[in-house]
Amino acid sequence: MEVIRKDPGRPVLKQNRENGIEYLTFPGLEACGAAQHMFSTRIGGVSEGIYASMNLSFTRGDDPLAVRENFARTARLFHTDLGAFVCSDQTHTANVRAVTANDRGRGVVRPKGYTDVDGLVTDVPGLILSTFYADCVPLLFVDPVRKAIGCSHSGWRGTVQEMGRATVLAMEGHYGCRPENIRAAVGPSICRDCYEVSADVAEEFLRLFSQSRYGFVDPERILFSKGGGKYQLDLWRANEAVLLAAGIRREHLFVTDICTCCNPDYLFSHRASGGRRGNFGAFIMLKE
Repeated sequence: MEVIRKDPGRPVLKQNRENGIEYLTFPGLEACGAAQHMFSTRIGGVSEGIYASMNLSFTRGDDPLAVRENFARTARLFHTDLGAFVCSDQTHTANVRAVTANDRGRGVVRPKGYTDVDGLVTDVPGLILSTFYADCVPLLFVDPVRKAIGCSHSGWRGTVQEMGRATVLAMEGHYGCRPENIRAAVGPSICRDCYEVSADVAEEFLRLFSQSRYGFVDPERILFSKGGGKYQLDLWRANEAVLLAAGIRREHLFVTDICTCCNPDYLFSHRASGGRRGNFGAFIMLKE
């Protein structure tokens, strides 16, 4: 399928196809060699109707057996099984959970046993950290030195709460990671041109970027006033700024060029569908 990109001449995300499943990866993130990752698309699953076809949400009304099969197909891309997944419990927080081998299968083959978790980190090989989307921003992290990974969900609320920074701090605290060694990626999500917000949301971002650690940020690159109390919000650049302020090196940071709302037949988009949709997933697994 042809995908609309923001800069067609300089593709950032790579389109992959395997066993009939289409998925996206960042070559720059793959290059460090420590982890396998992917963003699923709508292509290659068994769900039908508004969920067609690779829906990875058990909570939006889809047939649970279809969702389970979609997870099984995703697991095979990682050469593993359903027990490898560990899923978030997304409520737009900046809470990050350190995942251990005891968490295997949570959210797919057994209950999560936790709530209000929008970010996951681990140093355990073979676990697939899993978060879910339909316009919000996926964030992925790999530290090839300390052998640790992270996977976090960052909508506008998570971004204003600095979810990227919270994940970096969790990797520092739990695994001794250093920000300058971490590779990070801002995954496919809604672009500035598609994302209109009201003045109260804009004020939250202006307050965030008025802090001293964001002295390098020009807020007008992130918020574009349309007049009448309406703004276009660039969540890609906002998350990029949060990650840079957290100590990620610019050369270790990869930012999406594919918008969910511009490509609603390829990626689930809440705005484009009016809320009638499934979810795609962001997945990352530390290699043995």
